[in-house]
Amino acid sequence: MKDLIKIAFIKSIPILCSYIFLGMAYGILMEEAGFHWYYSLLISLVVYTGAFQFVFTTLLSAGASLLTIALTALFMNSRQLFYSISFVEDFNKMGKAKPYMIHSLTDETYAVNNSLEVADDEKRKIMLPLAIMCQCYWCIGAVLGGVIGSVIPFSTEGIDFCMTALFVTIFVSQWEKADSHFPAVIGVLVSLVCLFIFGTEYFLLPSLLIVSTILIIYNSKAGGTGK
Repeated sequence: MKDLIKIAFIKSIPILCSYIFLGMAYGILMEEAGFHWYYSLLISLVVYTGAFQFVFTTLLSAGASLLTIALTALFMNSRQLFYSISFVEDFNKMGKAKPYMIHSLTDETYAVNNSLEVADDEKRKIMLPLAIMCQCYWCIGAVLGGVIGSVIPFSTEGIDFCMTALFVTIFVSQWEKADSHFPAVIGVLVSLVCLFIFGTEYFLLPSLLIVSTILIIYNSKAGGTGK
């Protein structure tokens, strides 16, 4: 078991390097909006949605209604519905840990979990400590950011771009590892078309639906070997 936890930690190192700084950026923005570090910690424990937490800060500051916050969260995190399909069987076999695995699934843990090249039983034993470590990284970063933001005043303009930078890094990493670039190309093209048609607020969900449909058809025709 210690060896599997060690593997989980090694696999989590790239996320550690990003989540600490992303969490700090989030904590600083929260402090700037008037919410101290313990609010950042609480939200990171309960909400833990990465990109939406940055938007959540703006919604809280603006006094948005619960309905607005809920709908925004649904649309921004709708991609998780598609991510979770890949791990339905694994999560079902993880017993009491299943609710937490669903709660803690992020873009980064999804990518790392997909890269695990071990037996299914060992994979599930790695996924849980990996998820816990990653959320801890984010929470630590959020607290540090809140504390730093309270004692060191500086402009936060552009700091929320770090989340975009992380997504770009993940995209480039997956591009370099993939045997076929068809999914990435389709994802970019469909997203651009949907962005033009639906606008910045509503393009995400239709993009995911269309891309998922195309890739399901593509993989079925390729005998399930398309990557």
